[in-house]
Amino acid sequence: MSRRPLLSAAALLAAGAFIPGCRPLRSTDGGSHAAHLAARPGNVATNGGTGNPAGQRPLGLVAERDALLYVPAAPADAATAAVGPLPLLLVLHGAGGDAARGLSVLSGLSDEFGIALMSPASRTGTWDAIRGSYEDDVEQIDAGLEEAFSTLDVDPGRIGIAGFSDGASYALGLGLANGDLFSRILAFSPGFIPSGPREAKPEVFISHGRADDVLPIRATSRRIVPSLEGDGYSVTYREFDGGHAVPPEVAREALDWLGW
Repeated sequence: MSRRPLLSAAALLAAGAFIPGCRPLRSTDGGSHAAHLAARPGNVATNGGTGNPAGQRPLGLVAERDALLYVPAAPADAATAAVGPLPLLLVLHGAGGDAARGLSVLSGLSDEFGIALMSPASRTGTWDAIRGSYEDDVEQIDAGLEEAFSTLDVDPGRIGIAGFSDGASYALGLGLANGDLFSRILAFSPGFIPSGPREAKPEVFISHGRADDVLPIRATSRRIVPSLEGDGYSVTYREFDGGHAVPPEVAREALDWLGW
């Protein structure tokens, strides 16, 4: 990944936008905060009996920069083993990326771990809250989750959110704001925590390269982690020798950590 698409988060850091321990916000009109997601697992549509074949497909939400759903292949012994509801991870790309880039971080492990992935695309070059406030991207993510929940049998207790770089920052902000939906948050090389409300206490996995020259570790994860722990969150933190990336062994460790 080139450094150019990642400048948005780095610019926020340079401008002092890092928020190590933002406190809950309340909507001024007593309603839901803009970061709130309404979609929840429910009754699964029959899809005319066609089911959901394994693999990747667009959700058909928008004409451009559509979201993608990846359904893992069934285990080889599926004919004899009971196949229950699937765990689902919402995966978010970094700045300048798209839905396919978001899937690429974990899609190679999806079949092995039996986890479905839903990857949306930001409406602009990066996610709305990275630019200052929760807006259209939340609406698109909600629509994508609604579609995934209507076609897949998703386990309500095994829903998480993950992201890389700007996507990791957004995963932290959106995940903490919707802790009643996401029980786990995976943040690979985050830059900061966007301001927003906090709901429940999801568990958090954070990784960061010690040689990251895009989002330097001293100004980011080494401040984010103790702040979250100070606010009572359970955080598993993994530093590694390397730069701005998600090494395969770190991705595997993160999915192992889920315990799904």
